[in-house]
Amino acid sequence: MSSQFEPRGNVHIAVATYIVKEGNETTVEEALRAMIPPTRREPGCLAYTVQRSQESPRKLLLYEVYVDEAAVEAHRASPHFQQYVLGIVRPLVENRVVEVYRSIEE
Repeated sequence: MSSQFEPRGNVHIAVATYIVKEGNETTVEEALRAMIPPTRREPGCLAYTVQRSQESPRKLLLYEVYVDEAAVEAHRASPHFQQYVLGIVRPLVENRVVEVYRSIEE
């Protein structure tokens, strides 16, 4: 992932905010940390990062950029997504908001 990354064109950008159920922060962070290397190796992934709020340690932000919708679907079908996100993370999240963005640049 280049430090000069600038998402342009018709890329798929997803910004997800998770509020983790109290007492499950470490488990969720470990699972999401395990997601980073295989997700970044996906051919359609341009960026994948997870951040923790400094004000609320139970709040996590995921920023994901994929070349297109097919790459998103491939990500969701991947073994690591099934294992970590569906198997571990989602049951331990009390609130999840996902917003999808498209660049306004041509």
